[in-house]
Amino acid sequence: MLLGECRCTSRLLEALCGRRRVRVSIMKLPCSFYCSLWFLLLLGAGSLLLLVHLQDLSDMLQQQTPGAKLMVAPRWPIPKEQSFDSAVVIGINLGGGFHGAPGVEMSSNPSLPTPSPRQPPAFQWLPHPATPTSGDQQAVSTGQPLTKRHRKLLLKSGPVTPSGARSGEEDSRLQGLAQTQASRRRLLREVCAKYQPGVTERPVSRRQVSRVYVEDRSGLLYCEVPKAGCSNWKRVLMVLGGSATSTHIIAHDDAHYANQLRRLDAFDQAGVAERLRSYTKVLFVREPFERLVSAFRDKFESPNSYYHPVFGRPIISRYRANASRSALRTGAGVTFREFVQYLLDVRRPVGMDIHWEPVSQLCSPCLLRNDFIGKFENLKEEANFLLRSIGAPRNLTFPDFKDRNPKAERTSSSITQRYFEQLNSTERQRAYDFYYMDYLMFNYPKPFKDLY
Repeated sequence: MLLGECRCTSRLLEALCGRRRVRVSIMKLPCSFYCSLWFLLLLGAGSLLLLVHLQDLSDMLQQQTPGAKLMVAPRWPIPKEQSFDSAVVIGINLGGGFHGAPGVEMSSNPSLPTPSPRQPPAFQWLPHPATPTSGDQQAVSTGQPLTKRHRKLLLKSGPVTPSGARSGEEDSRLQGLAQTQASRRRLLREVCAKYQPGVTERPVSRRQVSRVYVEDRSGLLYCEVPKAGCSNWKRVLMVLGGSATSTHIIAHDDAHYANQLRRLDAFDQAGVAERLRSYTKVLFVREPFERLVSAFRDKFESPNSYYHPVFGRPIISRYRANASRSALRTGAGVTFREFVQYLLDVRRPVGMDIHWEPVSQLCSPCLLRNDFIGKFENLKEEANFLLRSIGAPRNLTFPDFKDRNPKAERTSSSITQRYFEQLNSTERQRAYDFYYMDYLMFNYPKPFKDLY
């Protein structure tokens, strides 16, 4: 009996000791758990502080080095992609718009003004920030395709350099070119309103756009004016269109006879109207007398299998007394005075030619209302200004070489004066009257003091 009670007592003691060990282990558990928890919290806080410090450091570095490319984590929530129209409106004068482009808005923001469909593009430059901040500049620098609206906005905001930075001197130069364009368009509108009122309300005929070349990829319409850089302009259009990789590998004859360029009169009526409405209409002109002398020297003072028999023979036959049989047979040796007599004759023995036809008739500027009016006298700078404005490839610049009669001196104002000194004052006056609208539209001064 006593032995049984002892056994029961020992079991009870073992049970009590086991419970004590359990309680001790339970009491020990929270201490290790809380230590681990505190360690994790301290680690997380340290990591957060490190990330904040690195973010501040990257922001500071990006401000100090504007061109640096840094891997920055996205910030949440990620905003919607900013539209090009609303982004590019910064730094743009919205006072102007492209003629013939009704309904084209310059910004997705309804509070911003939209351009008048009657106004030409305002090539006005404002200083740009040191770094590109909008999607339009990034699209240009990466060579992405340009939309029509994108291209027109670039014409207003100005070309962007690869780094997006421009010096003050460069800004001033571009601003001057933009103001020159605005002045030329304004003068053209004034002259057209005075001498050809209501011309823009008339329908456009195929003949009036027969000299206009189309470059769809860049949205350009270029009216060909011979002896005003047209050969090199065709080379540029070929590169823009993808049919050539460089302007320097295109021969003169290929530029004129194998250029694969389409003219505007090749499209149907709807195609013509749409391109006139939405494309950039480009025209380059030259001092009229200088252009005339350049054409004469090229076609009549150098061997030419077309102009000598087609134009030379009838000119010599009509205006040269006692012409030799050789001259009548070949048409070679036409003098400048004989050429001018043919030009001013209302009953010409042979028709007009595009090389000396007035630009006011050749390109119908009053009807087409060109967006860009360049001048041969500043050809390279103004052509490159236009190319950068429309987002052309940055390695494409306007060529400045003379591959036709390369040994002959370029026709200059002094050379032009020598040729016109062969004429009497009446002939000079009649020649000036013949090109009077060109002198007026494009603001060229009178080449001789005795002209009126």
